Amino acid sequence: MAKKTVVVDDLVIPKYRRLLYDRSIKHVILTSGRAGTKSSFAAIRSVTQIISDDTGSVVVLRKHHNKLRKTVYKEMLRGVNRLQLPKKCFQILKSPMEITYIRNGTTIYFSGSDGIDDTKGIIDESHPIKLVILDELTEFFDDGEGEEELVNIEATFIRGNQGSFQMLYMYNPPKNPNAPINEWCRKMETRDDCLHIHVTYQDVPAAWLGPDLIESADTMRKVDPKMYRWAWMGESVGVDELIYYMFGNACIEKPPEDRQYPLCYIGGDYGQQNATTYQVFGVDDYRHRLQGLAEFYHSGRDTGKQKSPSQYAQDAIDLMHHVHDRYGCRVFYFYLDPSAQGLQEEIKRLAVDETDFQIRIRNADNDVATGINRVQKALAFGCLKVSPNQKMAIKEFGTYEYDRKSIERGKEVPVKVDDHCMDSIRYMVSGVWHRVKGWLPAEPKDFDWKNPVYQEDIDDDI
Repeated sequence: MAKKTVVVDDLVIPKYRRLLYDRSIKHVILTSGRAGTKSSFAAIRSVTQIISDDTGSVVVLRKHHNKLRKTVYKEMLRGVNRLQLPKKCFQILKSPMEITYIRNGTTIYFSGSDGIDDTKGIIDESHPIKLVILDELTEFFDDGEGEEELVNIEATFIRGNQGSFQMLYMYNPPKNPNAPINEWCRKMETRDDCLHIHVTYQDVPAAWLGPDLIESADTMRKVDPKMYRWAWMGESVGVDELIYYMFGNACIEKPPEDRQYPLCYIGGDYGQQNATTYQVFGVDDYRHRLQGLAEFYHSGRDTGKQKSPSQYAQDAIDLMHHVHDRYGCRVFYFYLDPSAQGLQEEIKRLAVDETDFQIRIRNADNDVATGINRVQKALAFGCLKVSPNQKMAIKEFGTYEYDRKSIERGKEVPVKVDDHCMDSIRYMVSGVWHRVKGWLPAEPKDFDWKNPVYQEDIDDDI
């Protein structure tokens, strides 16, 4: 059977169609919430660029090299599929990552922007870069030099062009209206050579998204309207000083008397003068939740009594014995403050002689922003319940705040006071996130719509 003719306009949402052909706008900013199809549009735009312009190549940038292959590189290959172009028309390389249209030699290059030398060697005098795509632009502000870096990138690639040069910036707006990237966007909007288009999943045909994704958005709208407006509608809704504003009485629940928890997770934060705390949660796959079971908390400063690492290790072992006897836990995953290596070794030493259950100690992931976002999701969707026995954790949930001045500066930095339980729970949730995210409503998946015949695993073909 003959393949149907591809109508390129049908592969992008209506708000983006103008951009397939209009090369007169030098700076194009695309923002959205989840499932806005920005990356899908960028792939179609890039592939059509190299096959329709005999002299114009494309460079796709992310701040960090290690995120290229599984994101923008893979999406560009999907663009080739959606346009129903034979792969034999392209030279597709993995190292270096390049997609070259053989007929005229135009190329899509992929690069990080970790250092000044990253983009050297990309410029080809016979095929100058006419389209620069910067994906996940927030990384350039959070981990780079922000506006100054973007100006330098433009200066690097605009050389040798006689017109039709375009920069395409893509990102999901952060919550904070004062974030530097939001300030930059407002500044760019005043320029005559800039166009800003914001879309939401509601601009995308429902058939492309599927009912599961739409249901996921609707569920968040009901349980946490503010999170919905940010995550799905792409609004900079502002940052509450109280970090876990969604924590309330519904998040506090006594473990059922008749339920056992064979698998438990512990988050641990360690200090000498500051508090040391262990927060224990059992895995409840049946109800899709982490159920709080017990806590240990000791502050050398508040009590006037210092403890050694060996004493804190014994406290950890005693706590696990209690949970083992009461809730039948046979395996503990212990996510401990990465700075507490001595305490880790003490717990391992005691565990050899004093336990008949398994203890698997891990260095905690200390990415604060990601960890907070995960705890917020778990709380909002009822996947994290705290026991009334976790009194210090409950107290901290009600007081854990961002520093007000940091919010005004466009950065969200938690106040480092009475935050030890919050650190412990953040460690624990990040450690078990691979399980928790399966309990949440469906997340947006890669958009493999429109050409189902071409849904094969692209990596197998190159």
